[in-house]
Amino acid sequence: MDASTNHARPPVFLTAVWRNLVVLNYEVEPEILLPFLPPGTELDAWGNRTLASIVGFEFADVRVLRAPVPFHRDFEEINLRFYVRRKAADGWRRGVVFIRELVPRPIVALLARRVFGEPYAALPMNRLLRQRPVRAGDEIARRATLHASPAATARANRTTVRYSWRHDRKWNRVEATADTARAPLQSDPGSEEEFIIDHEYGYGTRRGRTIEYVVEHPSWRYWKTLNAEFDCGVQTLNALYGEAFAPYLKSPRSAFLVEGSPVVVRRPKVIR
Repeated sequence: MDASTNHARPPVFLTAVWRNLVVLNYEVEPEILLPFLPPGTELDAWGNRTLASIVGFEFADVRVLRAPVPFHRDFEEINLRFYVRRKAADGWRRGVVFIRELVPRPIVALLARRVFGEPYAALPMNRLLRQRPVRAGDEIARRATLHASPAATARANRTTVRYSWRHDRKWNRVEATADTARAPLQSDPGSEEEFIIDHEYGYGTRRGRTIEYVVEHPSWRYWKTLNAEFDCGVQTLNALYGEAFAPYLKSPRSAFLVEGSPVVVRRPKVIR
């Protein structure tokens, strides 16, 4: 991002570190997403495909108006989002819209709903990060190191990141496993990875008006996953995301484990 443009941007509202992002991507029919479009935005597609993503990540070192918030500095978030664009005076702005965002902190959910017009809900949540060497004979190891040298195989490290939430007395989860001994990748211009990972704007709706806000972070690096899974009960899926999404959230077309970075979220503004 060009730092020279920051003086024209709204003041900083929130800073944090987003890390260990599990990103599962699904192709969804456009008519499923149209009812969620904020006024003034339109669906954005990659390769004529309309995509939605389940994203789980760690929200760390949270500061609101540059001040730490006691007992609310480190928590999980899981969201379902899709991709939009808006024509502004400076050209097209690419952004995301959220169908549902889950956090374990009720105050965070309340603040996000009131300030950003975001569909947050608070539920019990937890996370797991597990690392272990990939053993010879392991099917996942075989796929990960099929074309690797013996030295690269010896260094292979299997990292699993899992985010879980409880709803209707049952635990649900999203998780991904990747060989993090390999260097993370940078997304190529025009690739699906770039389309999914690098969006600068967020859009919500508050009292019928469209809210736009800027999310600043460097271009994220990622690992391709060895396996990824979204395990969510039917009743929970219908209650949190809506029955229309159930047929589409079965098998992801792609999945990444994203490294993450510090982020800056600027104050939202109303789009007229």
